[in-house]
Amino acid sequence: MSSHQAHGLGTDPVEPDWAPLTDAEVTEVVGPARVVWRSPRPLSAAAVVERDGRRLFVKRHHATVRTLEGLAEEHAFLRHLRERGAPVVEVLDVTARGEWTYEVHSTGAGTDLYRDALSWSPFRSAAHARAAGEALARLHLAAEGFDAPRRQVQPLVASFTVFAAEVPWAALDRYVAERPHLADGLRDFAWREDTDRVLVPLHEELAPHLPGLLPLWTHNDWHASNLLWDTDGRVATVLDFGMSDRTTAVHDLATAIERNAVQWLLPGHPVREEDAVALLDGYQCVRPLSPAESSALPALLPLVHAEFALSELGYFHGVTRSPANTRLAYAYYVGHAEWFAGRDGRRLVDLVAYSVGAGRSGSTARTLR
Repeated sequence: MSSHQAHGLGTDPVEPDWAPLTDAEVTEVVGPARVVWRSPRPLSAAAVVERDGRRLFVKRHHATVRTLEGLAEEHAFLRHLRERGAPVVEVLDVTARGEWTYEVHSTGAGTDLYRDALSWSPFRSAAHARAAGEALARLHLAAEGFDAPRRQVQPLVASFTVFAAEVPWAALDRYVAERPHLADGLRDFAWREDTDRVLVPLHEELAPHLPGLLPLWTHNDWHASNLLWDTDGRVATVLDFGMSDRTTAVHDLATAIERNAVQWLLPGHPVREEDAVALLDGYQCVRPLSPAESSALPALLPLVHAEFALSELGYFHGVTRSPANTRLAYAYYVGHAEWFAGRDGRRLVDLVAYSVGAGRSGSTARTLR
């Protein structure tokens, strides 16, 4: 059993889904090299390695998770962003060896201040939240003009198709049918009843705003540990585009709020309201939301997690074959939406609405600032 520990879906370290990268393995991929740091993220094996005095980032995927064709989609997006001046890493190599697919990147500028933090840990300060909002807005401006279609069906992609559709049930049935591991994993849950009870009413609130949202390729995993920082507390490099896809700008912004402002791993899921406000203020200083986006954002926030939760469920059921994590992914799919219907969730939605000028009837947001 490996002594390397990874972050799981709770606060305790767990055995990683995949064996950690070894010196011998990275040497086969990049030439003589040694591992100097292994990522604690559980969904793939990744490491910083040193070769001839230069540091590189190497990431390994099982072929059931990412093929060369699957990686080519996100790498094309990265090239577009770099050409537009966005601070993203450079793709140096990609190769397949047996059942594994490897990608090699530059390590990027800046300091990894959150590299040991759990994925849903909050920002260290509201200043970091504001800087992250500014960086996200600049990334969205750089993403404009990248008109590739949505990604092919594969695990662990944060797409936006089911609840972006006018009729979500038809889109959901199609989504499940295209993913046999997910379809099989859902058999153990009352997913149709729960979706109809919890998520469909949220879609009814979102639906009137959907026609005003323009498609955009987005990051879809915007949290503090995917950012490198300069000495002035600004974002120096954006990392990890593995979940990227063609969604909308407000989908990415809602993801950033959901991932960073709500402390999902702590009892009661406390909310850092100051971080949500700072992130939104930073974003809108660079890229003001359109009226349609402002109206859609608070309605999308309670739903933004749902499609990725389904993708995770299929991964845990059919790839890593973990019943415990499959159950947690289903709890994520239903439970996050249920939380937004409670007092603290409604308060956050109202705060977001007020912060972007999309006031809600009966809102309590005006008392929050």
